[in-house]
Amino acid sequence: MPFKTSDSKVILTHANGSSAEILLYGATVISWKAPSQLDAGPALERLYTSSKAFLDGSKPVRGGIPIVFPFFGPPRKPEHSQLSQHGFARNQVWRFDATLADTTDEVSVRFVLEPTPAVTAKFAAAFSLSYVVTLTAHQLTTALHVTNPSATTTFTFQALLHTYIRANTALSTVTPFKGLTYINKLKPGFPEEVETREAVDVREPADFVYMSAGGEYEVSWGGGLGVEVKATGFNDVVLWNPGKEGKKMSDLEEGGWDLFVAVEPGAASYWIDLAPGNSWTGQQALTVI
Repeated sequence: MPFKTSDSKVILTHANGSSAEILLYGATVISWKAPSQLDAGPALERLYTSSKAFLDGSKPVRGGIPIVFPFFGPPRKPEHSQLSQHGFARNQVWRFDATLADTTDEVSVRFVLEPTPAVTAKFAAAFSLSYVVTLTAHQLTTALHVTNPSATTTFTFQALLHTYIRANTALSTVTPFKGLTYINKLKPGFPEEVETREAVDVREPADFVYMSAGGEYEVSWGGGLGVEVKATGFNDVVLWNPGKEGKKMSDLEEGGWDLFVAVEPGAASYWIDLAPGNSWTGQQALTVI
């Protein structure tokens, strides 16, 4: 059986050495190891999780793939006023629900989150979330499914997969963003600008929301090596790294900003209106090149 469960996490494994580790807290993927497709080397860690991250459920995890829901950034709507930044999905304990695939080629599991007393005390809207994590030889796929169980009320939300890809920022670039309009969150007023760079790096702080971004991105660091990101259901992608401003983050290790590029498919610049009884899916597939 290529997975095992405990009271706090689920670990998936593949015969080629690939693995993934998912906490029940936040359904946060905190580790994904996979070998390169270009050589016969060992499975390497492909996600960054800070050595100072809190993994005990006391606060959202700094690293891996936190789930942002039902909004991105600070609360801006009255119904979100009692919630913290990026919503509640990343700081609630999810339930391991089912094994969807268990073969020599792939293992796939599902987690669910429904309103709890702690959530409904601060957020009254009805919702149902499920999160499917699938591991294959060189790929990790994560899919967030949102259902509106209400018979009468439209559910409005944002969602994002805050993916920390492990990479040497001095060597890494992300493509293809040239020509895309983005929200520059580093400047006062968050102006919209047009990307002119062929390849974007994060050697300086980055906090950019690329809109209508296309859904296919590549983080590369030379020699044909890198990680490909393919997203569906998410029109935006956020590129983020705090640079040395990360010193202000108590759960980010010294120099940790040099070890990752956050490429975050999401609905960050717009809101999704989900009709009563309907469902929506946002998915990313990460593939080692």
